[in-house]
Amino acid sequence: MKRYSVFFTVCMAMAIGGTSSFAQKGKPLFTNAIGVQAYTFRSSMPKATVAVLDTIKKLGITELEGEGPKGMATEEFRKLCDQRGIKIPSIGAGYDDIVKDPQAVIKQAKVLGASYVMVAWIPHGKEFDINDAKKAVVDFNRVGKILKESGLTFCYHNHGYEFGKYEDGTLFDYIAKNTNPKYVSFEIDILWSFHGGQDPAQLINKYPSRMKLMHLKDIRKGIANDLTGGTDTKNDVALGAGQINIPEVLKAAKKAGIRHYFIEDESPSYSKQLPVTIAYIKGLTY
Repeated sequence: MKRYSVFFTVCMAMAIGGTSSFAQKGKPLFTNAIGVQAYTFRSSMPKATVAVLDTIKKLGITELEGEGPKGMATEEFRKLCDQRGIKIPSIGAGYDDIVKDPQAVIKQAKVLGASYVMVAWIPHGKEFDINDAKKAVVDFNRVGKILKESGLTFCYHNHGYEFGKYEDGTLFDYIAKNTNPKYVSFEIDILWSFHGGQDPAQLINKYPSRMKLMHLKDIRKGIANDLTGGTDTKNDVALGAGQINIPEVLKAAKKAGIRHYFIEDESPSYSKQLPVTIAYIKGLTY
């Protein structure tokens, strides 16, 4: 545990020392709180929860999206985060879980102090089709209404497969047009948007009032787009090192009023890349 914390601290110091390499004259582009998705730490959080949360704090991260590791009481995880000044604005929920028992999800969100609940995957076969989208619309509208009545906002997190063509747009467009804006919002994952063939900035501009949350991610140069909703985790790279035009995405997000941003790095090299990503977004100006 001690070696884990020290390694992160060294990486953080190296990245912070290099912040000036990203910096330019002007006003900071990114002025929101820096958040992180708990899935980034999926291999380490269950084994060293306290050390991971200490590292998150040292990195200057003040928001976390996630429910805590399995086996730990929700109340205990909230307490550990509170002690480190880490807020939990959003949690994730499985599609089947929230459809079958939305009240259990609501209870968990309330304990953690979250205002948003996101679902990141719609069950489907080999290819996501209009029937999958239609079922999701019905379920999202129903669940979103239940969450709203409890003071929570439901968000669907795109995963790339929803951008297959449908009529004059995509299946994502179908979901957006047929879900009630009062009950259903979105968390845009910019890597999966891009990997699905979209321009994340343009997607935000298309649905500015629906986008409430963001996953900050970048994809390795040379990786081709597809509609599978998956890619090797090694293709996750530090922001600014990949294919996505991060400044344009953040400008669009700023204009749309996106409220919470969570870095999600699924790469095995996340411990080295996280500090680099943080330094990069802190150094962006306009």
